[in-house]
Amino acid sequence: MYDAMLGGQHNFAIDREALAAFTAIDPQVRMLARANRAFLGRAVRFLLEAGVRQFIDLGSGIPTQGNVHEVAQAVSPGARVVYVDNDPVAVAHSASLLADNPDADIVNADIRRPADILSAPQVRGLIDFDQPLAVLMITILHFVSPEENPAGIVAAFRDALPGEGWLAMTHATNQDRPRTAAAVGQLYRSRASSPVTARSRDEILGFFDGFRLVEPGLVHVPLWRPGPEDHVPDDPSEYWVYAGVGRRTP
Repeated sequence: MYDAMLGGQHNFAIDREALAAFTAIDPQVRMLARANRAFLGRAVRFLLEAGVRQFIDLGSGIPTQGNVHEVAQAVSPGARVVYVDNDPVAVAHSASLLADNPDADIVNADIRRPADILSAPQVRGLIDFDQPLAVLMITILHFVSPEENPAGIVAAFRDALPGEGWLAMTHATNQDRPRTAAAVGQLYRSRASSPVTARSRDEILGFFDGFRLVEPGLVHVPLWRPGPEDHVPDDPSEYWVYAGVGRRTP
């Protein structure tokens, strides 16, 4: 569905039907998806400038327009990316798309089981845990319910990071548009295997425990270091997703 939001080609009729229902709730959903994708590109480029050449992208779906390895390898050829998803269709498509790229791979695993991801052969083969590394949690943690211990999941990845470790995250919020967030949650409960748990800014901020947020901190997604080409709406809270990048603290 995310690929459909971005106008990509790797989606199916059921995804487009769900997107139509989503658009009926929030007509700006395509703009929100584009803002989220633009943040990902800006965050990856920032991390490259900070010396990172390795990325683990959790809940990546099908690598679609402006994906991590394309952004990273355009700046730094040889940058290594491991995508992670638990949807077998997304994994199969991703494996096909990445077949000719020796520095990118896909793991069929669930974010709820960090140990499986961290020990996966694809991760161990491409990622050096003694070198700078960024974990990307882009619009994925709100698919983890409170009962599934999202803070513990983040902590497991944090504790596996090297001293020069980073976390980039976007997460849906129920703080600014609670009725919209509730309606989207209901949509996902009726159509998807993983319901959405939108959270307050303070709850999302708590996931960065053990990280020092870089400027501008945790902000609405279009406000995180926008470039001249990035659209910043008059009311950024209309884009009901928070974004932040943090460096692991000693």
